[in-house]
Amino acid sequence: MAPPIEDKNKHQPAAPAPTSARAAAYRKLSEQARKWPDFILSPMSTAGLDDRDAALAHAIYDSSMRRWITLEWVLDRFNENALRTMEPALQGVLIGGVAQLFLMDRIPVHSAIDESVEFAKTTIRPGAGGLVNAVLRKVAGIVGDREFAEPPPADAPSPRNLLPLSDGRWLVLKDVLLPEEELPRMGVATSHPAWLIKRWATRRPRSEIRDLAMHSLVAAPTTLNTRYATLPLPANLVSHEQSGCHTYVGPHHELSGLLNERTDLWVQDAASCRAVEGAKETCPFRQGVIVDMCAGQGTKTRHLAAAYPEATIYATDTDERRLTRLAEQFYGHERVKIIHPGDLLLTLNGRADLVLLDVPCTNTGVLARRVEARYRCDDEQLKRLADIQKQIIADSITLLKSKPRGRILYSTCSLEPEENQAQADWAARWHNLKVLRFEQRFPKGQPGGDAAAYSDGAFWAALG
Repeated sequence: MAPPIEDKNKHQPAAPAPTSARAAAYRKLSEQARKWPDFILSPMSTAGLDDRDAALAHAIYDSSMRRWITLEWVLDRFNENALRTMEPALQGVLIGGVAQLFLMDRIPVHSAIDESVEFAKTTIRPGAGGLVNAVLRKVAGIVGDREFAEPPPADAPSPRNLLPLSDGRWLVLKDVLLPEEELPRMGVATSHPAWLIKRWATRRPRSEIRDLAMHSLVAAPTTLNTRYATLPLPANLVSHEQSGCHTYVGPHHELSGLLNERTDLWVQDAASCRAVEGAKETCPFRQGVIVDMCAGQGTKTRHLAAAYPEATIYATDTDERRLTRLAEQFYGHERVKIIHPGDLLLTLNGRADLVLLDVPCTNTGVLARRVEARYRCDDEQLKRLADIQKQIIADSITLLKSKPRGRILYSTCSLEPEENQAQADWAARWHNLKVLRFEQRFPKGQPGGDAAAYSDGAFWAALG
């Protein structure tokens, strides 16, 4: 679960309703450029747009965010000034325009350029239109008629003139080459910061680094936890390769209806499911008390309620907005109680059979879903989060029963050892806990691959 990010614009007047799909996308991208690399997680407004334009706006925005480093590198090849030195509004138009030229081959080149130029002229200033026109036309030249090549061998460096796409194709670039050195080329081609690629390279062979980087290009499918389904499953769910999970293949509006109707199904990635299932195997009990200290959206809270059908579950979160949503989501639930974090010790000191710590982390196992997370990754963030994780572990210990001793389920969606095994070992060394069991899951699924084989990366450890 990512640490809460304050929306510093929440008291600002609402922006005017977008007049087109591109206007909606460019405004949101401009907002993100202003915050780089601490992107805002608030949704993009498409109020006033019909369904088709709203879908186009989201496609432009999502493609731009997923490939920001790639698109910035391309733009810096064709402009005198580096993208990050430009005003945010201009950055947003250029990033969104290049995303259409490179990543969205159903959009006519002239349409992407002309509407980007018009938006720049009318929204930024007249002179901005000329700059956008010149840059986008140069970029369009290296795409040409959009030729595609066969994927390069998995055990060989990718050619400098090929750009991987999220659907498994490789776009041929004309008159421009990606970086000469392999690791920087991999980072630019897949939109990962050099820090992250270099970290992975110190621990893993080249082919695995490429798989991790390419995995982040996938538009992650929707996976449902169906292990505790009490009614027949609908036809738009396809069996996942992991037992107890299915992949949703229907339209979005039908998914919303399904989840509103069925409390025995919920959205949860296959890797995320393993933490609670592993705890159930390692920490078996019937009636008891479970504390979910970092409940977030309540996904694992629901899983705990299903896996331990006779336990009472107390869920909390330090983010007040999340806490409010949890209270709404579990209103009237007979066994799930939402509690303010300030009341934990007063109410539950020494009572917990199991404490779930789904701690804030770098999210490096879920970069296909949390596309903004990769841009924040650096040594400072990793150290800050590791310190927070240690404090959460230490704070949770007083909640545990003494006889029989309660257990901790520590969980992240990270691939970084400092947030995973190192934290479990630290808890064992300094807090007299044993590492009863642990599991590291690496992401599965490549661009163009089978959605039913997709899963995120995750780690969990049972401590007691």
